[in-house]
Amino acid sequence: MGKKNNFLVQGSILAVSSILVRLIGLLYGIPLTNMIGDEGMGYYSNAFYIYNIALIISSYSLPLAVSKLVSQRNIKKEYRNSYRVFLCSMGFALVVGAITSLVIYFGSDFLASAIYDEPRSAMPLRVLAPTIFVFAVMGVLRGFFQGKNTMLPTAISQILEQIVNAAVSLIAAYILMKSHSASDDIAAYGAAGGTLGTFIGACIALLFLAFVFALYKPIIDKQLRKDKTGYTEGYSQLFTALFITLVPVILSQTVYQLSSVIDNAVFGHVMGGKGLIGEERSALLGIYARKYNILINVPVAIASALASTIVPGIASAKVMGSSLEIKNKVHSVIKFNMLIAIPSAVGLGVLASPILQLLFHDNRSLPANLLYIGAIAVIFLSLSTITSAVLQGINKMHIPVIHSAISLVVHTILIYVLLQVFDLGIYSLVIGTVTFGLMVCILNWIAVKRYLNYKQEVVKTFIMPGACAIIMGVIAFLTYFGLHSLLKSNFISTIAAILIAVLSYGILILVTKTITEEELYEMPMGRTIIRYANKFHLM
Repeated sequence: MGKKNNFLVQGSILAVSSILVRLIGLLYGIPLTNMIGDEGMGYYSNAFYIYNIALIISSYSLPLAVSKLVSQRNIKKEYRNSYRVFLCSMGFALVVGAITSLVIYFGSDFLASAIYDEPRSAMPLRVLAPTIFVFAVMGVLRGFFQGKNTMLPTAISQILEQIVNAAVSLIAAYILMKSHSASDDIAAYGAAGGTLGTFIGACIALLFLAFVFALYKPIIDKQLRKDKTGYTEGYSQLFTALFITLVPVILSQTVYQLSSVIDNAVFGHVMGGKGLIGEERSALLGIYARKYNILINVPVAIASALASTIVPGIASAKVMGSSLEIKNKVHSVIKFNMLIAIPSAVGLGVLASPILQLLFHDNRSLPANLLYIGAIAVIFLSLSTITSAVLQGINKMHIPVIHSAISLVVHTILIYVLLQVFDLGIYSLVIGTVTFGLMVCILNWIAVKRYLNYKQEVVKTFIMPGACAIIMGVIAFLTYFGLHSLLKSNFISTIAAILIAVLSYGILILVTKTITEEELYEMPMGRTIIRYANKFHLM
């Protein structure tokens, strides 16, 4: 595999870990949802939306910013400046993380009441507050390793974090609900138990990363001794560079997360005005957040992982002045992502009800309809994530912020109109998710074309994967309903339909030459796929 596309391998490592993390989240989310109910999941989701914004402001953007600044200096062998970026970022994380945690902890009652008109969401939010500080420190460590072009520490820490999170969440939710079984706030106590797992999981992941950093420190010291560049950047200069890099990423991510908070707030206030009581509103939001959102975000995780990898890669190519390498990276990452995002969207749409029955034992029409309507958001959210990363990598940091802000304004107006005028209820939020991703996608695409003079190959990146995915969807549909009519088993029918869908899609993209042998060589496990494809005469 060529060195130029090593970022695909590193991105795939992170993508695999991100998918595992989300699968673990799905697995423990099932008993957690059953335990605390849709109402409890509504409080849980409300708390997480506020927590996510606080996390973005304090730490969520740190891995990306630190990795970009570190990689820019590493490529020029400025190891001393690279390490100074780490120290400067850690100082920032400690101060901002601590302040944000305290603000959220002491302001939880006000935030829950003012934003959602739902005071019970304050309890899980208070439990989440200290996690912000932990994630700030952890974000710097993850960004440092990513800037050094290794995703393994981040990947392993994410999986470890989620395993601990799952175990503690279930145990804590059970204990708190049992000890407060006579309370009217029992669902809120269950949600608080679920958020406790997030804090403990983050602490364990931080300890792991600190251990890895201690093992890596002798290599850092050796690099510092070998640094002969003779130019040392001052901490004020580095802090300015960090600030300039962080702010656009923070604003862009904040705008994205604000869409979720605004969704819940507008939904709560409008539907409350229409007479829907708090418990019913929370139950609907719980379905939207923990069944629709969590499922579409599994394939989007691949885009997020690749985005984390492509930013330092493009930043390094930008420093070296290699516009051709930048275009090659952009082409590879967009096509690789679409080869996964498009069939994922089709699969979730076609098998919506069977998947929900399999994972959540939920055969109601409402959750399935949300997926039917909103599965296409996977494509738009994935592409908008990748194109935002491309723009950030070429130092057009403010562009994704502007595009996200424009999309948010349109999104908010649309949600309100759909709720107030057309009375579409929870479907309004799904339509809003799709349109938000689509708008960012279109605006980003125009910007990438303008700033890079770049034109993506369309037929084999979008049209042919789409055609193959539609055929795959028909095969999956027929497989499921054929087996289910014979066996009457949703479990066997769904698993078989998914496996056959994956196999048929893989065969279709090989037979139709949607993906070439040269492209496969550059992708993870490409050589193995080529060997089997040749063996069965598929290429």
